[in-house]
Amino acid sequence: MTIREFKMPDVGEGLTEAEILKWYVQPGDTVTDGQVVIEVETAKAAVELPIPFDGTVHELLFPEGTTVDVGQVIISVNVGGGAEPEAPAAPAVAAAPAQETVAEPAAEAEPEGRQPVLVGYGVAASSTKRRARKTTAAAPAAEVAAPAPVVPEQLNGHGPATDRPLAKPPVRKLAKDLGVDLATVTPTGPDGIITREDVHAAAAPAPAPVVEAPAPAAAPAPVAAPAAPTAVASDARETRVPIKGVRKATAAAMVGSAFTAPHVTEFVTFDITRTMKLVEELKSDKDMAGLRVNPLLLIAKAVLVAVKRNPEINAAWDEAAQEIVLKHYVNLGIAAATPRGLIVPNIKDAHAQTLPELSKSLSELVATAREGKTTPSAMQGGTFTITNVGVFGVDTGTPILNPGESAILAVGAIKLQPWVHKGKVKPRQVTTLALSFDHRLVDGELGSKFLADIAAILENPKRLITWA
Repeated sequence: MTIREFKMPDVGEGLTEAEILKWYVQPGDTVTDGQVVIEVETAKAAVELPIPFDGTVHELLFPEGTTVDVGQVIISVNVGGGAEPEAPAAPAVAAAPAQETVAEPAAEAEPEGRQPVLVGYGVAASSTKRRARKTTAAAPAAEVAAPAPVVPEQLNGHGPATDRPLAKPPVRKLAKDLGVDLATVTPTGPDGIITREDVHAAAAPAPAPVVEAPAPAAAPAPVAAPAAPTAVASDARETRVPIKGVRKATAAAMVGSAFTAPHVTEFVTFDITRTMKLVEELKSDKDMAGLRVNPLLLIAKAVLVAVKRNPEINAAWDEAAQEIVLKHYVNLGIAAATPRGLIVPNIKDAHAQTLPELSKSLSELVATAREGKTTPSAMQGGTFTITNVGVFGVDTGTPILNPGESAILAVGAIKLQPWVHKGKVKPRQVTTLALSFDHRLVDGELGSKFLADIAAILENPKRLITWA
């Protein structure tokens, strides 16, 4: 047989690690070139990875929930046919766990048609910067012949000297979700393996040798949605959530931006009634049939027209080269709040799109973000960002620049307010825009003209035609 290894790729620019969210295959499964075998979460997005060759899955090197460095082997595949080789040491150790896995309740079973295995058990293997890499000595029960006596201490691959409790990956994840220290759990499973029932018993409100108060019986289900953060410790007063993935990257980017670019924020409050009327008219326009029309669409178009009138606003500061980079294109970013955290995908070459094309692009961007399927490439190369805080009923804010961009526009809530119109006080639709910009390359005059142009277009949307 011939074994080929698949390493964690860099699915974005400069990413160094990714968390394994879900395996779609198990040892013994047949895979083909281009088949998606795993879903991972990087600092930018959740991404599905295809295997680049045909064969039979030999081993999964890491369980779900593990953070793996780019370049580390995550799966090995038998591409040459032939029988699966035995593990280099204690070849029969996996016999009992394989039988135990089959006997587990249905809640722990793998998808129908797959032979469950204990990913992460076996002999000791090489270590990484972050976690000890565990090789899998388990195999489907049908392939285990003449099982030798099991040595429980070796099931985790650390030899008889280890005190690490024995538990399968789903059980470890359950313990992590409930804040249970496996070292304090009394195992009841065969060969000293901790079961789900053991973890639930340890988490029940009863005296236990853990520091934190045990989680209530109605704790979250063991298989949490990938988008939801996992609490590692919880009691009646506090819950701790690990900082990783999109939220970790966003935090680092915002801190870097806030303390690198000198921010200036300006505000303008104006009457947007005519734009709101235009939105209603466009909804019945045959050219916009089947497309989503909302205020954000016209605000985005107004931004693009204002960029055309004030091109210097669409720039970046290159500290290393000591240059200002003027962009002759607009990749329009739209800040989106998702269960994974704040992401800013962008519409490539938005400046060249018609209103129907821009509507379609916005709809696709939002839908993809909500599904958690935004790709890293969709979040790279942005030149200007819009963040719509008005959808939360907020009047406005002082947004922080997206790294690599010179300005960001915050759109506030649109509300019916008393407003002087044609010499009389009347109820009008009013909103507030806030523009934050990098004062190293955007001075007050440029920032003010740009913001005033956006407001002027939205006050009188006919300017979308005359100024375009």
